[in-house]
Amino acid sequence: MTILGTALTKSQTKIMLLGAGELGKEFAISAQRLGIYVMAVDRYKNAPAMHIAHEAYVINMQDAKALHALIQEKSPDYIVPEIEAIATDELINLEKQGFNIVPCAQATKLTMDRQGIRALAADKLKLPTSRFAFADNKKDYLIKAQAIGVPCVVKPVMSSSGKGQSIIRSFDEIEAAWDYAQSGSRGNSGDVQKVIIEEFITFDYEITLLTVRHNKGTSFCDPIGHIQQDGDYRLSWQPHAMSDALLFQAQHIAKTITDALGGHGIFGVELFIKGDEVYFNEVSPRPHDTGMVTLISQNLSEFDLHLRAILGLPIPNIETRMPSASAAILLEGKSQAPSFTGLNEGLSQINTDIRLFAKPEISGKRRMGVALAYDTDIETAKARAQFAANSIKIHASSSQ
Repeated sequence: MTILGTALTKSQTKIMLLGAGELGKEFAISAQRLGIYVMAVDRYKNAPAMHIAHEAYVINMQDAKALHALIQEKSPDYIVPEIEAIATDELINLEKQGFNIVPCAQATKLTMDRQGIRALAADKLKLPTSRFAFADNKKDYLIKAQAIGVPCVVKPVMSSSGKGQSIIRSFDEIEAAWDYAQSGSRGNSGDVQKVIIEEFITFDYEITLLTVRHNKGTSFCDPIGHIQQDGDYRLSWQPHAMSDALLFQAQHIAKTITDALGGHGIFGVELFIKGDEVYFNEVSPRPHDTGMVTLISQNLSEFDLHLRAILGLPIPNIETRMPSASAAILLEGKSQAPSFTGLNEGLSQINTDIRLFAKPEISGKRRMGVALAYDTDIETAKARAQFAANSIKIHASSSQ
């Protein structure tokens, strides 16, 4: 039986978010609807989830001592990582001391490390993946990239949100991809960072299969189709049509990898589909950016599902109510006090919504919001979401 206290009383149940971005903000909203006390932690002030949290802290989460000190001081009931850039070895240490890491510390550590997760998926679990190789120096990298061949994908072993990721389409791009991977790694600054070189599969489409591990077993959301650019999502939709046979393969792969990782919570399992084959790509042990479509598509969003699974609450059904889409609002500018135009135009359509994340600054390109839409068919929903996203602009007077 789950017992929840009340925030701001002696009985309060406390959740600490490690990472306070847009996904953390929506999770915090779900938590506060159940009266949970929320602490938001990030590397910069006024991150989105900090706007609604009961407490907010700015630390370097890759600093094991700082992370340990804050968690020991605040003693949260649940520690919920929202990003990869965390001192994961310290999370393992804290879990051994009795702290509840979501979904578990080992899952957080393995999924931050592309070498660890590929070794688990391909070598131990024998799941179908693209051909891949790792390199920890430039000379070795050049040899292995030539062996994998072009096109191929190069990524830092430790990174997120497409940082440092390149698609190499000709051999003369190989050296530049190494340099870009080094700049986008989550590792220690100044050190040479290991990279993964992956065969580029000319897939028919890619999906995210949101997979929920909870105390009654494993549940799946309908598959989410998506388009990525520069390693980051631009458009997603649900449900993505696929045959029962392919869906069965996808669910088998997702359950196999998440069972191996363990713990309770939602996992975003990324898969490639080519012909009648499904290939494992990556997995995140937390809500997924492509899953923001569930804010409008499902009876329970991915954030609600994550919270219920963590707390041991029932998940009797997951229903996709209408064909729906989400489009990232990717803007470009430079401002420490951004403001926006285009909301009147973007919200003029039926069945459309816009969420602005309230990120406190922009310098260059940054995802500042998401547009959501539903309709009786996927293509109309996608068009509505994309139109709404394209309507939003940085207000000229807010730029510097």
